[in-house]
Amino acid sequence: MASPHDPAPPPTAGRPTDLPADTRGERPAGAGGSGNGPDLASPALYLNRELSLLAFNRRVLYQAEDASIPLLERLRFLAICSTNLDEFFEIRVAGLKQQIEVGVGATAADGLSPAETLARVSSEAHELVDAQYRVFNQDLLPALQAQGIRLVFRGQWTDAVAAWARRHCREAVLPVLTPVGLDPAHPFPSISNKSLNFIVSLRGRDAFGRSSRNAIVQAPRLLPRLIRIPKDVAGSENDFLTLSGMIHEHVGELFPGMTVTGCHPFRVTRDSDLWVDEEEVDDLLRALQGELRRRNFGDAVRLEVSSSCPDEIAHFLLHHFELGEGDLYRVDGPVNLHRCSALFDLVDRPDLKEQPFVPALPRALRGDADIFDVLRAGDVLLHHPFESFAPVVELLQRAARDPAVLAIKITLYRTGTASPLTDALLEAARNGKEVTAVVELRARFDEEANIDIATRLQQAGVRVVYGIVGYKAHSKMMLLIRREGDRLRRYVHLGTGNYHPRNTRAYTDFGLLSSDEALGDDVHAMFQQLTGLGRAGSLRKLVQSPFTLHERVLELIRFEADAARAGRPSGIRAKMNSLIEPETIRALYEASCAGVPIDLVVRGICGLRPGVPGVSETIHVRSIVGRFLEHARIFDFHHDGRPVTLCASADWMPRNFFHRVETAFPIENPALRERVVEEGLMLYLKDDSNAWELLPDGTWTKVVPSSTEPFCAQIELLRRLTRV
Repeated sequence: MASPHDPAPPPTAGRPTDLPADTRGERPAGAGGSGNGPDLASPALYLNRELSLLAFNRRVLYQAEDASIPLLERLRFLAICSTNLDEFFEIRVAGLKQQIEVGVGATAADGLSPAETLARVSSEAHELVDAQYRVFNQDLLPALQAQGIRLVFRGQWTDAVAAWARRHCREAVLPVLTPVGLDPAHPFPSISNKSLNFIVSLRGRDAFGRSSRNAIVQAPRLLPRLIRIPKDVAGSENDFLTLSGMIHEHVGELFPGMTVTGCHPFRVTRDSDLWVDEEEVDDLLRALQGELRRRNFGDAVRLEVSSSCPDEIAHFLLHHFELGEGDLYRVDGPVNLHRCSALFDLVDRPDLKEQPFVPALPRALRGDADIFDVLRAGDVLLHHPFESFAPVVELLQRAARDPAVLAIKITLYRTGTASPLTDALLEAARNGKEVTAVVELRARFDEEANIDIATRLQQAGVRVVYGIVGYKAHSKMMLLIRREGDRLRRYVHLGTGNYHPRNTRAYTDFGLLSSDEALGDDVHAMFQQLTGLGRAGSLRKLVQSPFTLHERVLELIRFEADAARAGRPSGIRAKMNSLIEPETIRALYEASCAGVPIDLVVRGICGLRPGVPGVSETIHVRSIVGRFLEHARIFDFHHDGRPVTLCASADWMPRNFFHRVETAFPIENPALRERVVEEGLMLYLKDDSNAWELLPDGTWTKVVPSSTEPFCAQIELLRRLTRV
């Protein structure tokens, strides 16, 4: 595979696979359609999920190399790539290993078994890690140094720096370290997930006559990984030492009278997926609390060591953690690149960061406008981060204090521990309102925060429920019930993103504020499903998983295919994070065979092969990776000139269609629909600055600008909607 340093880097969704000649053979039962034609169930037409996710991280890493991006932002992209890879091992690789252990065969549409997938993942992941460290060492460190920002490694210390580091280490670091010699009385200590550790080789005997050859030193998480050198010592304002280098240099002081012959940092990544049998537990919150305590010590899935670590030491660690040679990653630098992102906040250099902006308010909500009056007059669309999330927060705060508001209901998937939304819910409960919060405790890696939020809300009298056993509550919706005269009116907010004020400054999402009666009835009905019992009734406007969303998406795709076969205009444009559900992909292939033009913007995982002759010639897939994380889900269908445009909380993945409670809501107001299509789809299809295109062989290629002034959708939206 080409390195991302090559002139035209093609991050891949797996190695290119030649399509077999028999894809045009007799279509098997269940492949969709009938008669002769391409075999749309052929594994050759589907890309592997895990390899596609690694390819996405290649695209993220490319941002760290892009010299047109501010330098500290490039460092942040490197850290994001590193963090994404950590999670990939914690969840996806851990899952593959479990499947192999229990003997699971090929189950995915691409036809690869877990063992085959893991072998290819290992190869791709090793190349990605090597590329990360090349970017760090060859691109970012020299560029930072040129800007007067230095990571001063041990071999570069001056006498003054060495003396200061010795004092600092003795005062602030060594006192909190606990060395553990490895002998029969001191077994290998428990190593927590992704922690910084050192294995130290020793020679000699201690005061008790012990001669253990090795010891383990663990660095507590509370210690900062980057330490600023005082300006009067360094002679520069932005010189930093690494905690790893400081411990390495002074580790001998932890073993008086003995000789340190080697000190090697290492890091273990562990299985971090939580498993709770929801049908067998009485209290999901308590069960998850117990699992969270075990998360840091799940099965090891990856070992990272420094490139200088001797084979003998590396193999000793592999043996202890029950890992194979393929699970070993030798790195040329800090074993956790993510920690270097601390420079972003430590260094006060606005010129090396993206220019700040002020999110705008929709015109209807500016000035002294009463938000309830505005919503009675018509829907309000919010496009984050370009438009402010403040109207949603202010609506909830207003509802908490408004005597006319009788009840508030909201879903919380990820919202953050310190949130004005949580504070408003607490205030509403104290003010005697009927407040219901559906808190999804199982939001991965936010479980602890959500348990804390649920506990605080319950203590204040909020009715807290955890959704439905077996189905994550992933919908983003809020309902306010307000007495107005002799009637009750419902106000709703529906969104594609979470109720997390910080994320709304970094993620692109759409939100809809409305007092539409049918939408209010539908949202009310969905809350009744989530909090009570009973069969799912039909909804008037909303489409939801796990009941109707998959069926509705297939119906809309097939409508376009039928229109194309009849010679009528047709078209599908959609934007999402991931596309891997096989039946949906087959329906798109069938629509393409019928001649439907299909444009897809898929940020991350894509299991569909576009541009395959006779199968997907009319399908184009692109990915946008830029300053903001593309998070909105938009599905737009021509529908015989009566366009159907849905915004949704769901991607086109099996878990979203069948194992989560999701919401898709229509954008019916013509002006708002035009905005969603223009701002959420058309600008991104025009982008030739941050865009990548997926090729038929499964590789991604960077779009080459068509002019000397590349067009960037995110920059254009900043220009149109914000005050920079």
